[in-house]
Amino acid sequence: MSKKIGIVGAGTGGLHLALHLQQAGVDVTLYSDKRVEDYRDMRLPNTVAHFSVTIDKEKALGVNHWQAGEVGYFGHHYYIGLPEPMRFYGDLRSPSRAVDYRIYLPALLQDFIDRGGNVEYRAIQGDDYKGLAEEFDLVVVSTGKGTGDMFPKIPELSPHTTPQRQLCVGIFKGIAQLPSRSVTMYFSPGAGEMIEIPTLTFNGLQNALVMENLPGGELEILAKTKYDDDPEAFKTLLLEKLAKHYPTCFERIDQAEFDLANSSLDILQGGVVPAVRQTSAVLEGGTIALALGDVHNTVDPMLGQGANAAAQAAWIVAEEIIANEIFDARFVQKVDNRRNDRVHAATQWTNAMMANLESFPPEFGMFVGAVAQDRTLADTFTDNFNHPQNQWDIFSSPERVASFCQSASE
Repeated sequence: MSKKIGIVGAGTGGLHLALHLQQAGVDVTLYSDKRVEDYRDMRLPNTVAHFSVTIDKEKALGVNHWQAGEVGYFGHHYYIGLPEPMRFYGDLRSPSRAVDYRIYLPALLQDFIDRGGNVEYRAIQGDDYKGLAEEFDLVVVSTGKGTGDMFPKIPELSPHTTPQRQLCVGIFKGIAQLPSRSVTMYFSPGAGEMIEIPTLTFNGLQNALVMENLPGGELEILAKTKYDDDPEAFKTLLLEKLAKHYPTCFERIDQAEFDLANSSLDILQGGVVPAVRQTSAVLEGGTIALALGDVHNTVDPMLGQGANAAAQAAWIVAEEIIANEIFDARFVQKVDNRRNDRVHAATQWTNAMMANLESFPPEFGMFVGAVAQDRTLADTFTDNFNHPQNQWDIFSSPERVASFCQSASE
C-alpha cells in the first residue's frame, strides 16, 4: 500500500521528517513558506545548539555538513553570580554544535530538493487543511498560523499564560572564544540568565548570546531597547549590563570590535509562552493531522531543548510512518507512547529550572552546591542536556534532587 504524507513546515522537525521518509522511499510533499534563497536576508530566527543525539540523526540522514569537532563545543561552563561567585564545568561525552539557522535550514532544504524531494512553496492557513486532508493519508503540522485552535493546550502541562523571560538574543563578534570551546551558562539571581554559545554564522565562528531577562528586573531593558534605533547606545547599554551581571563574558570582549556579527538582522527580541499541546486532530474526512515540533511543544530556549526535541520526535514519527499502513487513533497512540516522555520532559525540566533560578529553593541550592563540588555530577548534568527525560528524573521533586545530590558521596 502506497502512502502519501504531507508535511507543513520546513523547520528542524519538518525537514528531518521529510529527509527520513525520502530516504525510505515514502511519497512525501513538504510545504515551505521560504525558498532556499530567502534565508540569507531574513532576521535571525533563533539561536540553536544541536546536541550529539541530534547530530547522530543528521549523520544518519546524510546532512551532517558541519563537523562538531571543528566548529562545535565540548562542555559547559557555569557561572553563578552570588556575592561569592560560583564557577564549575561539566564535559559533554560527544561535542555539540550551533549553526546559524539561516545557513542550516536552507542547506537541509536543498538536500531534500537535490534528492528529488517535492516542495510546494506557500504558507498553509486554516482553510487549506481541507484540501490537504483530501490529498494525503497523513498530514504532519510543524508550523503555521492558527494551529493553536487545531491542537489545544494541555492545561496541566501548560501552566503559564505569559512569557517567563523577556528575551534578547543575538549573534555577536568581538567576543574571544574560550581556549577549549564551550557553552557558558551565566546566572544572575534576581535579574536573569545568559547562555553564550559558539555559533557558526556567515562570517565564521562567532558567539550567540541568549539573554533571558526576568520580567520587571534590571535586565528586562535589553529586551525592550531596539538596536536599530541607536546601535551605539544599544551596545553601550549591553556592555554595561554584561560587565555587571556576566563579568567573565565581559572580560573577553574587544569593545572596539563588539557588535552584531553580520548586520542588524542578527538580533531577536520578545518572549515565549511555554506550552504543550494535544498531539493530533482529525481533519475533514477523517484524515489525521499530527503535531510536531513547536506546534506540539513550545519551550523557552534557555536550555536549548526545542529543536533537539523536534529532531528526536521527527525520527520517531518517521519510523512509525514507515512501519504502519493505517494512520488513525492507534497510530497516534503508538507515536505518543514513544515520543511524549522526552518531549514533555523538555518543557517540564525547562519550566522547573526557570522557576528554581528565580526562587532558588533549598533543594536547588543543594543541587548547585553538589555539582559545583563534584565533577562527576557536573558531567552527568551537562551530558543530560541530550536527555531531558533524565533531567526531569532528577528535578521533578525535591526528593529526587536530594537523591541525585546524595549520589556524590556514594
